[in-house]
Amino acid sequence: MEAYLDNSATTRVFDEVADLVVKVMTEEYGNPSSVHHMGHMAYDRVNGARETIAATLKCEPSEILFTSGGTESDNTAIIGVARANKWRGKHIITTSVEHPAVYETCGYLEKEGFEITYLPVNEEGVISLEDLKNAIRKDTILVSMMFVNNEIGSVMPIEEAGKLIKSINPDTYFHVDAVQAYGKLQIRPRRMNIDLLAVSSHKIHGPKGIGFLYIKKGTKITPINYGGGQQKGMRSGTENVPGIAGMALAAKMCDEHLKAEKDKLYELKEYLVKSLNDKLTDIKINGPKGRDGAPHIVSVSIRGLAAETILNMLSSKGIYVSAGSACASNNPHISGTLQSIGLESDLLESTIRISMSFMTTKEELDLLVDTLSEQVDTMRQFYRH
Repeated sequence: MEAYLDNSATTRVFDEVADLVVKVMTEEYGNPSSVHHMGHMAYDRVNGARETIAATLKCEPSEILFTSGGTESDNTAIIGVARANKWRGKHIITTSVEHPAVYETCGYLEKEGFEITYLPVNEEGVISLEDLKNAIRKDTILVSMMFVNNEIGSVMPIEEAGKLIKSINPDTYFHVDAVQAYGKLQIRPRRMNIDLLAVSSHKIHGPKGIGFLYIKKGTKITPINYGGGQQKGMRSGTENVPGIAGMALAAKMCDEHLKAEKDKLYELKEYLVKSLNDKLTDIKINGPKGRDGAPHIVSVSIRGLAAETILNMLSSKGIYVSAGSACASNNPHISGTLQSIGLESDLLESTIRISMSFMTTKEELDLLVDTLSEQVDTMRQFYRH
């Protein structure tokens, strides 16, 4: 038996999604910009997918822009809004625990002359609304904040933040990285005062290499790539029709079962945390407790062992977890998120992330915990970090 518990890195594609992707690739393979019948079929697929995704957010289909994934969506939102609105100001607010797709993009804009304010977080990885209130200025053009932290599962107060931003400066745009939230939590951009929302397909059992950016109608934003003028000039390049169709089906399937699957994930999370605490010694569960956090992410520090050592042992037994964000896993650096929440220094390199999906079973969690219980004490004797 294997246990795949790295679903925040990527998920297994739904069987129905895989079948649809193959069908579109082999039977409906026209270019949506072509004027013949095959082109029209592809064009209809793209428009239908836009309508399906818009329905999950209760927004307009015209507000959905297809991209290659979360990173491009974040880059398009942040850079596009910054360039289009720099005449109003060059101040941007983000947090100290953002995904590299946001954090590095803000760093790039800093070199271009923009001023970035990085909000601190508490020990659960959540910002203070008071800090946000104090940071907003007349020249603040954008606030960028993740919905769910990809390492420890913190849930930011998005609805409250959106309301606060607009009450202080209605001209400030609100961008939300929802890569770890979409398909797990209910999201209503208009009610939450979100102007831009980034999503990635492969986190919701869809194909890799495709995502979307919700852009509220009327948002002043400029393209960051140029070419044939597809998608009303906002994102030139031939659309990835199989990916778009697959993502839309995955989004529909997740949305239809959202409440039941979310409750199931919370139950699994509670079961996992209790099992870890019951069967392992000298560990620390990081981030928010219970239902205050995301339903699918558990961060645990195992004192005395390097995360890499734990990952290698588990992988050799067919159990797959992560040391943090897969997007940064090849970079040997200390997690900025773990530092921001004030994690003890001797635990910073001893932390693993266990992330579940709608396909995760109790048996997989039992295999993980039993294996750790059998191996950790012995490993501490030989590999103590």
